[in-house]
Amino acid sequence: MRLVFMGTPELAVPPLRALHAAGHEIVMVVSQPDRRRGRGSALVPSPVKAAALDLGLEVTDVVDDVLGLGADLAVVVAFGQLIKPHVLDVLPMVNLHFSLLPRWRGAAPVERAILAGDPVTGVCLMELVEELDAGRVYAIEEVAINDDLSLEDLRGKLVDVGTTLLVDTLAQGLGQPIEQDGEVVYAKKIQPGELQLDLERSARELHRVIRLGGAWVELRGKRLRIWQAEVVEDGPRPGHLIDGVVGTGSGGLRLIEVQSEGKQRMSASAWLNGAQLTPNDRFG
Repeated sequence: MRLVFMGTPELAVPPLRALHAAGHEIVMVVSQPDRRRGRGSALVPSPVKAAALDLGLEVTDVVDDVLGLGADLAVVVAFGQLIKPHVLDVLPMVNLHFSLLPRWRGAAPVERAILAGDPVTGVCLMELVEELDAGRVYAIEEVAINDDLSLEDLRGKLVDVGTTLLVDTLAQGLGQPIEQDGEVVYAKKIQPGELQLDLERSARELHRVIRLGGAWVELRGKRLRIWQAEVVEDGPRPGHLIDGVVGTGSGGLRLIEVQSEGKQRMSASAWLNGAQLTPNDRFG
């Protein structure tokens, strides 16, 4: 097929490379404009743009450039920008979305699935329409969420499954899509305050926040990031620390990897050896 590919972050690179390897003619890649990384640094292309250039493909950051190319289809993966109706009217588009639609439409479907404690999520290949993530579905694949899977690992699994689903579905022909069925739930972007751990909540709930990456708790007026922990059934009172276990509203969190402000990530045991905590110190 003659394809346009639209995507921006690293997770959209495997589908682009897989479509190219499968023999599709990718007539143009659309990605977000180059951005600066760090103060005073040079402009850096998005991961998708860098991969497209490596493959020798034409790249643009202007969506309207896809008009008039004679493409059969556009494939959209985490592009990061709404497509205007006048483009949708000319070029049919499919979107690889990382949830079991209509649950978790929107910006943060993988994060919200973890926070909600969903036992399963998945990937949908759907038609792109003007309404957010509301198109009919061509293909779907479920992915289990185990209690120890981090956001990064789950996202990686979804990318692998989604890439295969995309390539196989295009090879077989899109066929007839079906309407989404079920309760519509929106996945709002994760706000920084949601990563603060409220130790009155249960250990299992807090562990889901930790799995997103960057979760933190206050200690001695500073932030202590908790990068890895495990849930234990019994723990001290909320905010207290005994034998490496922080108490919560129900159960405890055994610390495994942490990071003090201005310091590198380190094992919890190494941090505890140097922290010199007193019986009066409380988390949160």
